[in-house]
Amino acid sequence: MVTHFSRFQHLLLQPRLLSSHQSRALQHPLIRTLTVIRSVMGSSSSSSSSSSKLLFRQLFEKESSTFTYLLADVSHPDKPALLIDPVDKTVDRDLKLINELGLKLVYAMNTHVHADHVTGTGLLKTKVPGVKSVISKASGSKADMFLEPGDRVSIGDIYLEVRATPGHTAGCVTYVTGEEADQPQPRMAFTGDAVLIRGCGRTDFQGGSSDQLFESVHSQASFHAYLIFTLPKDTLIYPAHDYKGYEVSTVGEEMQHNPRLTKDKETFKTIMSNLNLAYPKMIDVAVPANMVCGLQDLPPQANL
Repeated sequence: MVTHFSRFQHLLLQPRLLSSHQSRALQHPLIRTLTVIRSVMGSSSSSSSSSSKLLFRQLFEKESSTFTYLLADVSHPDKPALLIDPVDKTVDRDLKLINELGLKLVYAMNTHVHADHVTGTGLLKTKVPGVKSVISKASGSKADMFLEPGDRVSIGDIYLEVRATPGHTAGCVTYVTGEEADQPQPRMAFTGDAVLIRGCGRTDFQGGSSDQLFESVHSQASFHAYLIFTLPKDTLIYPAHDYKGYEVSTVGEEMQHNPRLTKDKETFKTIMSNLNLAYPKMIDVAVPANMVCGLQDLPPQANL
């Protein structure tokens, strides 16, 4: 379920500092599939109960160094689930895991139109009847559902709120778990390429803007309310990619140690304008495919 909320309701939310927690990951020896089971125990019964509702898996696609995230409410009779940033090459792996865990996939979501891999959302729709593809309205991409800042995507009693975080591309969003006691704690932010672990996405194509990316990470603009660095410092950051072997960070860590995003805006813009990065090798294939849900080579009736 996607719920639309007034953007100004988010101005009522106040950031808070919570106690720190660590997440644990088990790495598959062959395909580097990261399997993380969220089981964070809070100080109250409501906190403990909210954590036990969430089944969470972090999965990895090695060619594009992409993380795919699986979330499900296992306390609900249907065990509804969603995938964030699925990759076409690992769709069968992801569905095998979903079937083994007895989950019902409801949404296949993207944080933005990727330039380094083809999304798996379209293939998932062809293999699992009823799955809806989801992306931001600002992306301009084809999908079943389009999100705007302030929207909520629900699976059972768990929801993700949508925060517009443009800069890497014009249509980037970050998905954040709720702040209420009945939602998983500590909070989780799926940042796409807006914030990487000790880095950030490039800003030199697809409507990118280093000025806009800096504001997306740091500001409390009225349209976006509290974005990333204004979340509680123990909020877990799960990016769309990692190239150095990192799996998870926190808002507090990145505020202190991110070599780009700890700088002032002008220094940050200078850094981003002098990266001299190579043209992405997959961009000419990935972007056109992802603008049509990853199905540009299939018959028109499948391009949903």
